[in-house]
Amino acid sequence: MKQTTVLLAALCVVLLSACRSHEYQKNNGMIFGTVYHVTYAYDKDLQEEIEKTLMAVDGEFSMFNEESTVSHLNRGEQWPQSEMYKSLYQLAQTVNKETEGAFDITVAPLVNAWGFGFKHEQLPTKEQVDSLLKVRDQLDFSAIAKGFGCDEVARLLDAKGITDYMVEIGGEVVVKGKSPNDLPWRIGVMKPVDDSLSIDGEMQAVLSITDKAMATSGNYRNFYYKDGKKYAHTIDPRTGYPVQLTLLSATVFADECAMADAYATSFMVMGVDKAKELLARHPELAAYLIYSDEEGHPVVWYSDAVKDLIVE
Repeated sequence: MKQTTVLLAALCVVLLSACRSHEYQKNNGMIFGTVYHVTYAYDKDLQEEIEKTLMAVDGEFSMFNEESTVSHLNRGEQWPQSEMYKSLYQLAQTVNKETEGAFDITVAPLVNAWGFGFKHEQLPTKEQVDSLLKVRDQLDFSAIAKGFGCDEVARLLDAKGITDYMVEIGGEVVVKGKSPNDLPWRIGVMKPVDDSLSIDGEMQAVLSITDKAMATSGNYRNFYYKDGKKYAHTIDPRTGYPVQLTLLSATVFADECAMADAYATSFMVMGVDKAKELLARHPELAAYLIYSDEEGHPVVWYSDAVKDLIVE
């Protein structure tokens, strides 16, 4: 599933010079093991309330917080489940069904076995993979929680009557209204080039969006080599093995960032053709996909709804 390095590199927020910057508050900090940025037009600084909101999400879904709901459940303990927990769990189950199992919040042991989780282990044997596929009692919300965190902060800002804002957590984004220079928000999608250290940051495209959430998943920044073979970080929860498909990067647009987050990960598992089929069934979603052709050259495909968002 997606890790912090991917989330930080997959999407960069591009703000033009702020001709009305004095009207906007800008908050940033660390949450979920990554960086958040929130920019909003308001007469008060809301960072304390924003961080309280983010910590509430962390308290439900963080695998690194020993007192989170997920941690208690993963230890096999009886633990009360809040409405927040139930709503995100249900969304994860819905996406799992819609993607025929490509999105699965019980994939954590397999992620760890391949060395991409919070524990680094030796590469698993076939017998170990088969065994882990049968044991699905560990929950991992990392491929949906950051998007949900964006949604929760957006709901906080909406409740304050704020109509112009951008919320970004580790590359997942929700935007509404206008940016500080009185234009739609401009978001950069990074070019999928192997660069595990994230040294280079060339953009594939800049999109002009508003009143929308978006999330990107990709294999090109989080991988490792062992015995001459490249292992990408996305694990197919149906097979237990890292995906070996041509899709390099998937950016998904939706009304809610948690949904965009989950489908972006799902598309990396499903591949280009299956992703297009799902998009045809779900007109509420749109996507910007980058994949390799038969000769290894990058190819871009995007939904019709994305065409007018691209800044030339």
